Amino acid sequence: MVLGTGLLLEWGSLALGLFELFFVMVGLAMIIYGGIVATIEIILHEAQKKNYTYAHIRHQFTDKILFGLEFLIAADVIRTVLDPSIEEILTLGAIVLIRTIMAHFLSKEIEEYSFEE
Repeated sequence: MVLGTGLLLEWGSLALGLFELFFVMVGLAMIIYGGIVATIEIILHEAQKKNYTYAHIRHQFTDKILFGLEFLIAADVIRTVLDPSIEEILTLGAIVLIRTIMAHFLSKEIEEYSFEE
């Protein structure tokens, strides 16, 4: 019985580790994708005078950053579940606090630019 429990815990830790990696990769991909799209839209706006406004570009980019941050927070929570030491819990708290503050101000920025469009 003890051997089976240990094996189950190992497989569970491996699965959580893979989910953590997945969430980190998706979060980073969203932020990078948003940056690439915003850069292309800015170039098209400047070079060909496409009908993108800077407010629209900033709004789309900020949305991608917020979405990416949510995935990164999920990855941090999983990391803490895997290693629930007091140091990891405090680190998670600080990271979540910083990212939540960032998300709050980015959301405020989205609201401001929504009125300008």
